[in-house]
Amino acid sequence: MSALVLRAGVPQRGVELDLEVREGRVVALVGPNGAGKSTALGLAAGTLRPGSGQVHVAGRRVAGEGAWVPPHERRISLLAQEPLLLPHLDVLANVAFGPRARGAGRRAAQEVAQARLEEVGAAGLAARRPQRLSGGQAQRVALARALAPDPHLLLLDEPLSALDVDAAAELRQVLRTTLREAGRTAVVVTHELLDVLALADDVVVLEAGRIVEQGTTTEVLSRPRSGFGARLAGVNLVLGEREGPDGVRAGADVLHGLAGGEEATRGRAAATFSPRAVAVHLDAPGGSPRNVLPVRVTGLEQQGALVRVRAATASGTRLAADVTPASLAALGVAVGQDVLFVVKAAEVDIYET
Repeated sequence: MSALVLRAGVPQRGVELDLEVREGRVVALVGPNGAGKSTALGLAAGTLRPGSGQVHVAGRRVAGEGAWVPPHERRISLLAQEPLLLPHLDVLANVAFGPRARGAGRRAAQEVAQARLEEVGAAGLAARRPQRLSGGQAQRVALARALAPDPHLLLLDEPLSALDVDAAAELRQVLRTTLREAGRTAVVVTHELLDVLALADDVVVLEAGRIVEQGTTTEVLSRPRSGFGARLAGVNLVLGEREGPDGVRAGADVLHGLAGGEEATRGRAAATFSPRAVAVHLDAPGGSPRNVLPVRVTGLEQQGALVRVRAATASGTRLAADVTPASLAALGVAVGQDVLFVVKAAEVDIYET
């Protein structure tokens, strides 16, 4: 059964979505700023009316022509970047608020609240007021509050972005336990690869108000088919047309690699390879490497112990190479300089798109 079917649009925002979330799955919704992620959450939660199409939650039509179910009747919980706890109530009462609003008695609501606080590792905070909580503690309580009404679907809008590194790591593990391992259904908006790896069964990539890629987390990260998917996976991506049995052409750029047993010689295809597989040269290297791409350096960034050299070909293909600071110093590479990117065919993955 589908927990959420969202086939709806908001024309004034340039958003048109066709999204389905299966029951018991955690879906990471990713994409650049302005791609439509918040619009998707608003359509699901009921804080935004669709201009076209319809929305179903747990098989019930909640939005569309002639239908509108208000947010509080959709059995959906939202966990935002900020906890937004009620300051005049203690932690236990904050978490019990949802069950009470659904008609549970005081004792029953408190029992549910205590159970959810235990689940997120915050049982010892029950008697505190929100102002006495750290950021990580408050977000744990907010998660317990979101779980307490037993929602059909949990929406999480970058829930870790306001936390420091240590608190985010702890809450990420709590989310993995309470969502993915517990078999709950959720949509998580995030920009972080660690969130995707820890939490998501599936990944949906939005760009310019459209879904451009979706699949299991393994599928999207191992064989991305969109620019944002490639950046999330940390690989170079070249999209183009098949060039023979083992190549991809994008404009004047041709890359050869391993086709993984695919026999197609025509049609749309992608080539991916790690920035660490790219060697940077000032002059043509010796031997006969199959992939030698003339590029102009557009930027230099520190990437851990390496330096990421960002560059573009004359056809506009954007690529990156990760090299050691010593190698970069020896080459004397600077922004605006023309260099050669060289990558072995064995390091390039070729597949259909």
